[in-house]
This record gives sequence, C-alpha cells and structure tokens, in this order.
Amino acid sequence: MSLAAEAFVSQIAAAEPWPENAILYQPLREDQILLSDCASSLAVQAYLRMLGLPVRVQCRANAEYMSPSGKVPFIHVGNQVVSELGPIVQFTRAKGHALSDGLDDVQRAEMKAYMELVNNMLLTAELYIQWCDENTAAEITRPRYSSPYSWPLNHILAYQKQWEVRRKMSAIGWAGKTLEQVYEDVSQCCQALSQRLGTQPFFFNKQPTELDALVFGHLFTILTTRLTTDELSEKIKSYSNLLSFCRRIEQAYFESQDRDSQSGTSDYSKGPSLM
Repeated sequence: MSLAAEAFVSQIAAAEPWPENAILYQPLREDQILLSDCASSLAVQAYLRMLGLPVRVQCRANAEYMSPSGKVPFIHVGNQVVSELGPIVQFTRAKGHALSDGLDDVQRAEMKAYMELVNNMLLTAELYIQWCDENTAAEITRPRYSSPYSWPLNHILAYQKQWEVRRKMSAIGWAGKTLEQVYEDVSQCCQALSQRLGTQPFFFNKQPTELDALVFGHLFTILTTRLTTDELSEKIKSYSNLLSFCRRIEQAYFESQDRDSQSGTSDYSKGPSLM
C-alpha cells in the first residue's frame, strides 16, 4: 500500500467513532504474563479508562507474536491493530480523544521527559530483574514465560527471550550493573517522580495525563507483584505520595468503574490487582 493510501485509510479510521467492542490483548494473566508486560498492559488500561473509552481485555498465550510490534499489549479497534502506549495515545488522539490537550508546550515537553524517564528506568529495571537476575529468571521468569508451551519449545523460547533481553542490556550499558545499582536507579526515578508530583492529585495538577497512566501502571504492578525479594516494591513504599497516587487512581478509575460490572480479577502474583 502506498503512503497516500495508508494516509487515506488512517483518516477514515480516525473518523470512525470508538467502538464498544474494542479489545486489548495481553499474555495469559494467571500463568504467563511477566512484570514488565503486566505494567505496560495496566498503563494502557488506565489510559483508556481515563479517557472513558471501553475496552475488553483478552488473554492469549501467543499475544506477543500476534502484536504488530512484537510487544504487548496491543489493541484491536475496528480494522486497526495498535501496540504499546505511545502509538495507542497517537491513535486515540487522531480519533479526538486526548488527555494532555490542556497542557501548554512547556508542560507537554516536561510530561514527555518524565515518560522517557519511566521507560528508561522503571521498564528497563523490570526487564533486568526478570531476565538478568538469575534467581528471578530461574524461579519466576522462565517458568512463567514458557508455561503455555510443551518441551522442548518451552526451554527454547525462554532462553531465546533471555538472550534477547540480555543483549539489549549490553547495548544500553546495563549489562555490567549489579542488582543493587538497579534498585538504586529505581529509587532515584521514584524520588524524581515524587518531587514532581508533590501534593498534587496528578502530575499536572487536577487532571490526569498519559504520564499518570504510565506511572500508575508500573508502580502499581511493582507493588502488587511477588518477586524473589521485596526490595523493588520497598523502594516505592518509601514515597508516601506515590502510594497515595496509586490508590487514588485505583479508586477513581478501577474500583468505581468495576463496581457496576463486578469484574474484579487478580494478577499472577496472587496479590491485589486491577487487571
């Protein structure tokens, strides 16, 4: 398809209203999904709920391979398939749904900078702990990631994924870090987020933005996911305003909305979850 044809199709898709049957795909909730994918999925769910856009979550063992980018989550809306929070934000904005339109240029640039911080620090730390800490990889990550598959494919896919993540860590300079250094990076990220949030209900005062959805997805998932140690969640618990922030979003966009549908579920940690 030519660029002109793609642009035309995009314009048509943007003109269509958000359907009631939109679907968000993610890995299997109880047995397969990992910390980083769970956080990313929750961030997208929070974002869509903040916009008031309905979406139904479906779990698929091969969700990663169904995704156009090879990453989860992804949404299926009409004839469009879009993966990851950033492109999903652009997609909803094209349809006339946005959270950050009220920000000025300086605020919008600041919001994007903090989103980069979260992705570069929290998401990377989650991937490091999952795949580069051998205790976590052996006890949690490889068994969960490979659970839908039979031997020997389960081992092949798990070790292939671990090799890919470790290669990425080498490329960005994280391969030589110790676990303690990663925890310190997380603490510094949380300190920066805590200072920016202050006593405000959201990062940019009274209305949520994409940053709020992203931060909530990662912080809440870390707080409610059982790992081999509690060190990661303890870093977040040091900041009371971040805990209050997570609880505030949980109550406003999940508990209140789910109360009518009675759709409470739990994540793979068997701890509290919104998914």
